[in-house]
Amino acid sequence: MLLVVTSLLFPLLYLTLELPKRIINDAIGSQSSEIEFLGYSFSQVQFLALLCAAFLLSVLAHGLVKMRVNTMKGILAERMLRRFRYTLIGRLMLFPQPYFERVSQGELTSMITAESEPMGGLMGDAISQPVLQAGQMLTILGFLFVQSFWFGLAACALIPLQAWLIPKLQRQINKLNKERIKQVRVLAADIGESAVGASALRANGGWRYRMAVITAQLGRMFDIRFEIYQKKFFMKFINNFISQLTPFFFFSIGGYLVLQGAVSLGALVAALAAYKDLSSPWKELLTYYNQTQDMSVRWEIIIERFAPSGMMDEKLFKGRPKEIPALTGDIVLDHVTMRNADGNAVLEDLNATLPGGAVIAIAAPSTEDRTAFTELLSREVLPSSGSVTIGGRDLKGLHHGVIAARIGSASSRPVLFQGTFGDNVTMPIRQLPKGESVNAALIEEALRAGNSPDALDVNWIDPAVAGFETQEELRDWWLRLIEGMGPGNALFRRGLDQSFDADRHPDLAKRIVELRGRIRFAAKEAGLARHVHAFDPELYNPALPVADNLLFAVPRRSITAEEVAAQTEFLGQLRSLHLDRPLIEVTQEVIDVLRQIFGMDGTDHPLFRNLGLEAATYETAVELVEKSRKQGTDALSQDELASLLTVPMRISAEKIGVAFPEEIREQVLALRKSHSAQLLESMGDLFDPLDETRFAPGLTVMENALFGKISQDAGSRGDDLRKLVAAVLVESGAQEGVVQLIYDLPVSISGSNLPSIFAEPLALSRATIKRPDVLILNQVLASYSAETRASVHDNLRRHMPDTTLIYLAERLEDVPAHDVAFELVQGRIVSEDMQIGEEADSAASADLGRKLRALEQTELFSTLNRKQLRLLAFGARWFEAPAGETVFLKNDAPTDGAYLILEGEAGMYLPKEEGPDELIVTAGPGKLVGELGLIRNEPRALSMVAESDLRCLRIGAKEFLAVVEHDAATAFKLLQVVAGYVGT
Repeated sequence: MLLVVTSLLFPLLYLTLELPKRIINDAIGSQSSEIEFLGYSFSQVQFLALLCAAFLLSVLAHGLVKMRVNTMKGILAERMLRRFRYTLIGRLMLFPQPYFERVSQGELTSMITAESEPMGGLMGDAISQPVLQAGQMLTILGFLFVQSFWFGLAACALIPLQAWLIPKLQRQINKLNKERIKQVRVLAADIGESAVGASALRANGGWRYRMAVITAQLGRMFDIRFEIYQKKFFMKFINNFISQLTPFFFFSIGGYLVLQGAVSLGALVAALAAYKDLSSPWKELLTYYNQTQDMSVRWEIIIERFAPSGMMDEKLFKGRPKEIPALTGDIVLDHVTMRNADGNAVLEDLNATLPGGAVIAIAAPSTEDRTAFTELLSREVLPSSGSVTIGGRDLKGLHHGVIAARIGSASSRPVLFQGTFGDNVTMPIRQLPKGESVNAALIEEALRAGNSPDALDVNWIDPAVAGFETQEELRDWWLRLIEGMGPGNALFRRGLDQSFDADRHPDLAKRIVELRGRIRFAAKEAGLARHVHAFDPELYNPALPVADNLLFAVPRRSITAEEVAAQTEFLGQLRSLHLDRPLIEVTQEVIDVLRQIFGMDGTDHPLFRNLGLEAATYETAVELVEKSRKQGTDALSQDELASLLTVPMRISAEKIGVAFPEEIREQVLALRKSHSAQLLESMGDLFDPLDETRFAPGLTVMENALFGKISQDAGSRGDDLRKLVAAVLVESGAQEGVVQLIYDLPVSISGSNLPSIFAEPLALSRATIKRPDVLILNQVLASYSAETRASVHDNLRRHMPDTTLIYLAERLEDVPAHDVAFELVQGRIVSEDMQIGEEADSAASADLGRKLRALEQTELFSTLNRKQLRLLAFGARWFEAPAGETVFLKNDAPTDGAYLILEGEAGMYLPKEEGPDELIVTAGPGKLVGELGLIRNEPRALSMVAESDLRCLRIGAKEFLAVVEHDAATAFKLLQVVAGYVGT
């Protein structure tokens, strides 16, 4: 269709070229006052007007068609770009998990967004642009040949020269631009080094040489840029000169032909105008060529990055499987080996049978081993060799819909998505959309762009995935799953701080209102009532903002200046009742107090942030306060008044403290008695009035239950109040309703707003809500106590008795009661009565393996990934010393490294000038000795002597410091060790 519309441009273009010639020759240059045209007779003026009108219409039609072509090109470009991005994002789902460890998230994001953006325009131009520009060129050339063969020949004579020369010069410029980019990156590295090492350069007098290095680099960039300018402007000169040669031939040869009567003057004028139009499509074609060359390189880079080896089979992700069989039965690992990108074995020759329906404990000291085993059983990574079968079904050939429905996995660090807590929990239940979309046009457009036909505006939650009929049954199932965490669990405590709409949870809202009297009595009996700022219509509540006190109401949502400005009726009433001045006076006093405390540059102070007032709002309010004092309140516009009133709607007296004037409290109470009802009505549904017999949606569960706010000064007594309210709610059966509120808890990008104490139950809930046949739990609920983990396990076993439960932990002691236990050591699985065989290994490999196991079993190095552990082991050397031998002496240089004791004991002695050396401490197996000297690069502080036969691994200084620099967990453990030294 685009090509058809594009082809309509060419006859219209020809008309815009032909009509000017006719106007000059046939109308203006006519020798007769009467002109015959198409059987009609026209005067010279009439014919001129007719041709001019036809010219105007042809220009208008040509412009409209061209506008349509450009619009269609834009739509096509956006559809193609949308399809391309959707394809790239879809390929992300097929990447093997280890690939994400080698490629940064920012790089992939940049490729899909910023780097693919310029390709969109070229996608729209891919077909239409060469057709349009070449068609325009041929139309113009055809017109010129019709006027005169020599005109046409002159117009196209130099085009082959330009077509050969200009791209050749442009390629040289592109090559120089690539080199310039490389040199810019070198300069960036030099700048970074100079910034980091500025103090070292000053201390060692190296700044002059360093500036010479920078000068040389800037010089290289200057030379490249100078060469680019020379070639670039030479190319433009050549192109312009060649372009101007043709008019020279037109004027000289064309003028001669006009003088000889071979062509008319109108034909010459039209030819000159046509040639002027010829340069534009020719330049566009050259630009198109340069863009295709640039984009082809960009295309290759993106495609290379999005086609890694080991991608999952796309056929196993498309559509839905014909059936979703149960994955019950034994899990058989048959000679399974899994390798990383470097070719090193992460899991090696696993041969084991994990009995179906049992509780299986796998102890793996290495985090890398636990992660790899989880990815293996959930088919995140395919084994390099061997097979994994569950109930006789090979995981490799199963549709991923079966994997997602039948295998659940959770870890202590789950991946969370922006939305709500409930959205993340019910992810496994949202497999297919239910119902038809109300916006069929959006679906049609998505299909045109090759995107998903699934609508987002329909219900996706299907309780049948978990074997339930309604969403209420599904939520009840979720509550039963987490009830093992007990009444004091973190989800319940977080639910107490959640606000909710009474229409969505009417029973809970009613129950909370009914319990207010009981809670008030319990707080009074416990001596805690004085720590609650109760909502009393006769008193000013210091925990509420000024505006809430004025209206004796709480907002349903956060108040912004835009929100206040939208309340035109409220602002109008303030003005008509002359209440704007008192409120502005209150704001002025509040701002004065804040300005005295924080000034204009103290908005980054934690105490200011605790006020809940944005810095921009505060700064604007300061300016408006000055304006209102100088020009009066009437000078404030409605938007300015709204900005000022935002302050009393956000600030409470308790947050300001004793600096909050008492006069403001009295003034607000007086205004409340006289005008609060009228003002509250004008605010619409933005505020809810405070009534002891009604639930307030703008308050949290805790605040509604207390019908007040806990004082900031309550300290530990505030915690006692929270426990008291929680106990009353649990006793009254409201716990389940409170926990359900967590479903509406907002979750930010990557769950950054959720601490692990909430993220871990979410991960467990997401893995179990679909009632999987196999459940893999990798260090789940690590932040919780052993008693809680045991309770959750009992609860899981009670509700899912047929599920195969696989626990992965650092130690077997961390796993609740289990049926079968295995150890996963150095990527190999070993049952309790088996040892790792080394006979098949070479001597070097066996020695490296022994070093790896020795390092892996120490607390300090147990968290290292396999690659770092191998590097550390490779650089380590065995060291043995008989009892009584001195390993090193005080004041020795630490060049021999640190000693990891494996067998025996060593004494650390402080030499004495007189008498025997003093024994400071004795180090045993698993202890690292001499690391402080390496870190501080200082001589040994003590002497090390073997108390018994000693066997150690001596770790070189270079290898040890590399680990400390690159592994945060090890560095933190070393910090704890150093803190222990300081403490003793």
